[in-house]
Amino acid sequence: MLATSSLTRASRAVAVFVLAILSAAAAAALPPGVTQGPSVEGITQYTLANGLRVLLFPDASTPKITVNVTYLVGSRMENYGETGMAHLLEHLVFKGTPSRSNIQTALAQRGMNYNGSTSFDRTNYFETFSASDENLDWALAMEADRMVNSFIARKDLDSEMTVVRNELERGENDPMSVLMQRTQAAGFAWHNYGKSTIGARSDVENVDIARLQAFYRLYYQPDNAVLVVAGAFDPDKALSLVAKYFGPLPKPGRALPRLYTQEPVQDGERRVTVRRVANAQWLTTMYHTLPGAHPDAVALEAAVDLMTLTPGGRLYKSLVETGKASDIGGYAYDAFDPGYAMFVAQIPERDPIDVARDAMLATIEGVRQQPVAAAELDRVRARTLKSFDETLNDPQRLGVALSSAIAQGDWRLFFLRRDRWRALTPADVDRVATAYFKAANRTVGQFIPDPSPDRSPTPPGVDVAALVSDYKGDAPVAAGETFDATPANLDTRAQRFTLANGMKVVLLPKKTRGETVNFALRLHYGDVASVAGKAGLGQLTGGMLMRGTTQRSRQDLQDTLAKLKSSLNVNGDQTSASATGQTVRANLAPTLDLLAEVLRSPAFPAPELDTLKRASITDLEETRADPQAQAVLGLRRYDNPYPKGDARYVPTVEEEIAELRVPNVDALKRFHRDFYGASVAELAIVGDFDVAAVKAELERLFGNWTSPAAFTRVPQPLIVKRPTAVPVETPDKANAFFIGQTAFALNDRSPDYPAVLVAEYLLGGSPNSRLFTRIRQSEGLSYSVGTQMRVSSFEPNAAINVYAIFAPENLTRLRTAVTEEVDRALRDGFTAEEVANAKRALLQRRMLARSQDATVAGALVEQAYLGRTFANSAQIDKAIEALTPEQVNAALRTYVKGDAFASFFAGDFAKTIAKTK
Repeated sequence: MLATSSLTRASRAVAVFVLAILSAAAAAALPPGVTQGPSVEGITQYTLANGLRVLLFPDASTPKITVNVTYLVGSRMENYGETGMAHLLEHLVFKGTPSRSNIQTALAQRGMNYNGSTSFDRTNYFETFSASDENLDWALAMEADRMVNSFIARKDLDSEMTVVRNELERGENDPMSVLMQRTQAAGFAWHNYGKSTIGARSDVENVDIARLQAFYRLYYQPDNAVLVVAGAFDPDKALSLVAKYFGPLPKPGRALPRLYTQEPVQDGERRVTVRRVANAQWLTTMYHTLPGAHPDAVALEAAVDLMTLTPGGRLYKSLVETGKASDIGGYAYDAFDPGYAMFVAQIPERDPIDVARDAMLATIEGVRQQPVAAAELDRVRARTLKSFDETLNDPQRLGVALSSAIAQGDWRLFFLRRDRWRALTPADVDRVATAYFKAANRTVGQFIPDPSPDRSPTPPGVDVAALVSDYKGDAPVAAGETFDATPANLDTRAQRFTLANGMKVVLLPKKTRGETVNFALRLHYGDVASVAGKAGLGQLTGGMLMRGTTQRSRQDLQDTLAKLKSSLNVNGDQTSASATGQTVRANLAPTLDLLAEVLRSPAFPAPELDTLKRASITDLEETRADPQAQAVLGLRRYDNPYPKGDARYVPTVEEEIAELRVPNVDALKRFHRDFYGASVAELAIVGDFDVAAVKAELERLFGNWTSPAAFTRVPQPLIVKRPTAVPVETPDKANAFFIGQTAFALNDRSPDYPAVLVAEYLLGGSPNSRLFTRIRQSEGLSYSVGTQMRVSSFEPNAAINVYAIFAPENLTRLRTAVTEEVDRALRDGFTAEEVANAKRALLQRRMLARSQDATVAGALVEQAYLGRTFANSAQIDKAIEALTPEQVNAALRTYVKGDAFASFFAGDFAKTIAKTK
């Protein structure tokens, strides 16, 4: 181990030296008008003459690139009557420029993963795509174009208005989201952090297009943006492309407005109460905190983490373990200006909320009486530093994460924050938590006069430039190999074998950034007869696997994983159990030991079973008022032919709750003893590891673990539901949900499968589909609309679901649009151009998926179960590439019938009808 560590340090030292030489060479050959700035851990900053800052983070180990543009504008910059403007622009800059008709369509045609997000301090856009000069050229040209040339047109605003309103109403459906927003509003008297980024309905609906265009021209400029390019690219080529497309953009002559509103120090507890339809109670407690750049901000983050950690956190122990709440959570919002810490608790509907509130406040503000222990801090520190390592090992994740640091003042704050976590002490957490977690600084809902308020100090200002001026950071993480993620190369690398007990194993060794390793495992057990009536029992048994073993408690498991820099998720149900995880090369063996321990030696502690039951039942009770859950449940139960107890039966909410109440610890132990084993199982490991050592380790851990009973897969024959349209009332919900299904005889080995795949993609499976274009982009009826296809690898059993969220008053328009678009596709077919674009995008999407190690591990597990290899994937790729428009249209007409859909829609339709009378 010492020799390995020394070699690693030496390699990193060489890497730093080489990077320094390369950086010096690059600086001498920079494009005109480009200057080089600081470089930290492989990330180098450049600045264009127009003020645009550029961060390049080359990493050839994964064949993908992420382009991320962060604009320093969010809801904090909005004036009176302008709330929601920053978020509206997030939608409208996808609508096109004079040289690009629709950017969202163009992104989808290229199979790129993309998104945009708006927060208080920034708006960012990113797209991730297969690494190629052509894709990078297109992405940079597009981002430069929409930076200053977006239409921001009245017609686009009108068409997108219902979509944005739909998104707003979706948030209003969620009791926790509503309460958190109301708490923020009560907690901030003046600052815009008290306003939701989506904006006030009145501002959004009445926005003046000229003011919105002026807002765009003011803030969407190169001197107010930071461009991040991360992934497998040539830095010199990338910088030349940046200079080519962004360099000509002029630096604006305007000065950005100076924002000077400061939230006064809170001078007494505030309370707010929200009364709306729901099936559970919620508590929130908010405290004002510090700017994210302040050195003490990490102490507040740590204080929140050690309160909300599951299961070792203080709030979990005082609320969940004592039965006062079913779930807790929280976060610290690090912002440019002083932010806030928010704590949340869920309480079953019939339980006393006052008891939970008193316990919550006493726990959070009890740091003065119960100082932070070193073990508590070490626990949350290990988890946070593990998260930093994982982010640094993933260029896409790092590119997005830098947006937050940029919004706080500088991208290097990301690394400073990590370093502060390393140096943090219990005394730091005690000092800062005691200063800010106090009665005078909290908002829970109502005001209480206090003649002697104990007020928190005014948050100090931060000189970010001074903080980061000489910052160097750690040596860059060692990069992995350049890996060709083609099906042929994946199959060439994959090593397949079987353990003594019958478990199928696939190993795919490769050098990865940060020496990361991903793995996936699945166990199969039981048959139709043996698992009958055991749905709740199987669910609880699987849910308890990570809650303690005979050697370790639940908290011990979490602490061990944090120390190993590993993640592990294990679960199970009526017929199978599965596990996924990630670690690093040095810790793969102990992580696999832990996986075997969790699967083979669960303890099923009674207190943990009680908390799991309580949380699961509370979640189920909440679904009674949720439109999406009710519509989906109605569809799943409709025309289901199986009797109660059968593994394929769909229970009601009441039946599912009843199934969860009954099993005790002994029942779970019997289920595990009778079913769990690895004779019929698949395991895949992908990443940086020693093959011989892993083979021996797997044989030791699993080779002697045999299944106690035979496994026969539960058959899933085709069920064609009769056409219907069923309304489901969910009172007091601003948003409604629609789902329709048509089923047909097809599996993924059918000759028509590739053609149906392309047809579903064109109908509703992408942002470039017919349904999305009509219902979201043209008519603005839904924020989220599309199709999903389910297809079996066994029986000829497939289905296409159409779904959408919408305002209840738009039900008729939505159903008409869905029906017309399905009928139009069946009648007129898809054009040659549509089919060509869909084929290209699907193939790009499939290629991108094969570059994700976690995805590859899951695919290898499925292949081992089915007796396949990536050659099957290559065959599908080849079949897609060869498809003609005639074949795609013929497949659609063969399997999809416009009058064959079984549809359910849930929402507050009674209120809508009453309004129209």
